[in-house]
Amino acid sequence: MCVSDQGCVQMKAVCATGIDANDPLSVLSVGECDAPTTPDGWVRVTVRAASLNHHDIWTLRGVGVRPEHIGVPLGTDAAGVTDDGKEVIVHAVLGTSADNDDETLAADLHLLSEAGVSGTHAEYVVVPARNLIPKPATLSWEQASCLPTAYLTAYRMLFSRAGLREGDHVLVQGAGGGVATAAIVLAHAAGIEVSVTSRSEQKRARALEIGATTAIETGGRLARRADAVIETVGAATWDHSLKSLRPGGTIVVSGATSGGDPSAQLARVFWRGLSILGSTMGTRDELVALVDFLVRTGATPIIDTVLPLSDAHSAYQRVADGHTFGKVVLTLS
Repeated sequence: MCVSDQGCVQMKAVCATGIDANDPLSVLSVGECDAPTTPDGWVRVTVRAASLNHHDIWTLRGVGVRPEHIGVPLGTDAAGVTDDGKEVIVHAVLGTSADNDDETLAADLHLLSEAGVSGTHAEYVVVPARNLIPKPATLSWEQASCLPTAYLTAYRMLFSRAGLREGDHVLVQGAGGGVATAAIVLAHAAGIEVSVTSRSEQKRARALEIGATTAIETGGRLARRADAVIETVGAATWDHSLKSLRPGGTIVVSGATSGGDPSAQLARVFWRGLSILGSTMGTRDELVALVDFLVRTGATPIIDTVLPLSDAHSAYQRVADGHTFGKVVLTLS
């Protein structure tokens, strides 16, 4: 059971009952909890669809969350309808904007479902008014719910951080995950040559279907070096990422699902003039730009599985198992 000290209206939600680093799904609860109240300047959204991210599994493991904040609904991504009838996409990044208006650099940066703020795997979510952007009619509820984390992260990595343009070559490590599939879709739509790696023959084949030009086994040799690498895997692919870059190329890192602390290989970094850039989520303005890009190009998110909120256990299990190709989405009536 989810417990909150806010409000008395009940809602269906997916919550954590505790923390378990070894068996995270054992502390997953699907039931009812108190709906969040709406502070001044915030807006309530009735959720129509909410996608999952590895962030949700990490929360169950106790990563990035304090024990006293356990119990609020999980989830960072959603699309839904405001109380006054507007169809919206929810921007998941919270925090006081830094001097350059980049909220991802704010000292108090946090996401929905963190720091005691209710997340999106629920009937209702409340967010600051500025965290809502219009949902275009060309995207379904399920597609729109995929954008705030994985697709926004990929958009920023490709265009804001790596600065890739039409005709460039990008290597995406670990085809299949949410950010990786998003990077393939977005890069292909922008006219960028895409190479991908995966241990799975099936995932390599699917990557080619959605826009990759080349799909090789993890650690395989590229026919030509990449201008940039999209790195979310970490230790298992770091050596290959460094070796796959052209001189002066860039690795953009937004995650390390296989573990961090790989060898920095500093001699290669400075001798070949490589750049290593970190990237986290994206700004509201970048989310607006992402939506405009999808509408303009006709590209759409890749969805692996759609399940009702009541079957959240199966959805979380699929993400935890790592067998997905694209996003897993929860729907609410």
